[in-house]
Amino acid sequence: MTLTKSTFATGQEVRQAARASTHTGPTAGLAPGYIQANLIVLPSKYAADFRSLCQRNPVPCPLLAESTKPGLWNAMKSCIPNITSTTLIHPGNDLDLRRDIPRYLVYRDGKIDESARHPDLRATWRDDDHVAFLIGCSFSFEAALCDAGLAPGHIVGGRNVPMYRTTLPLNPAGVFTGGTYVVSMRLYQEDDVERVRAITSPYAFTHGEPIAWGWESVVTLGIADIMKPEWGDRPLGLDGKELGPQDGGAGASRDVVPLFWGCGVTPQEAVVRARLQGTVMAHAPGHMLVLDCLDEVLKVG
Repeated sequence: MTLTKSTFATGQEVRQAARASTHTGPTAGLAPGYIQANLIVLPSKYAADFRSLCQRNPVPCPLLAESTKPGLWNAMKSCIPNITSTTLIHPGNDLDLRRDIPRYLVYRDGKIDESARHPDLRATWRDDDHVAFLIGCSFSFEAALCDAGLAPGHIVGGRNVPMYRTTLPLNPAGVFTGGTYVVSMRLYQEDDVERVRAITSPYAFTHGEPIAWGWESVVTLGIADIMKPEWGDRPLGLDGKELGPQDGGAGASRDVVPLFWGCGVTPQEAVVRARLQGTVMAHAPGHMLVLDCLDEVLKVG
């Protein structure tokens, strides 16, 4: 398999394509080197509890930015120390959170609205109430992995990353109780695990290093079946062929192991578990908001 070069050079180009509906698919591998962000939009009465949830669970929910005031869909304030709002979205580059993501999901009273697709949020966004939050995304550090010759398989194969519901509990905050981690998964040779950890660890604002790895972690994280992700595409082996059973047997070398990262779909699971009343909006998993900030700017250490 060969790595396909992105047709988008900047985050602004991806946002414009999403707004024009000329790109409606996942954003993995697009505008390499630019920060990608998960979106969650809540009624304002839940905003304080959600901030607390992020503060108490910084690995799956690293908070990047939030609305400057309730109802605004075109202005965000940075929540990252020493990073300005204009670093995230450059002056002159307009932002429309209702339209600048390739695909959205809508939740009503804690249940996903399956009645219609949501290419934009203009019909559901309340200008007098909704508060938007941006959460870091692990797609952001994938350019660094590609530069090191460790391109994740879903980018190489032009697919969406597999994402799984786990039994790993979140620290509760206010109305957000009973939530669990969602994780994304990438397969690597066992000999490459330490290199992958070292490369991704500095990107703490986009989930950092993996929280677990190895086939035994499938069980310890409570993942029901690695071949049946709740979100994204089924995983492929490093040879581009589909894996065998859950233990990675048929079609997969035992030298190839799964690595699991915190995932920004976690807040959506928290919304469902909390049965939040009203309309909540979010990105469709794998379909991110791409910012103007380079990932190198957010590296720590």
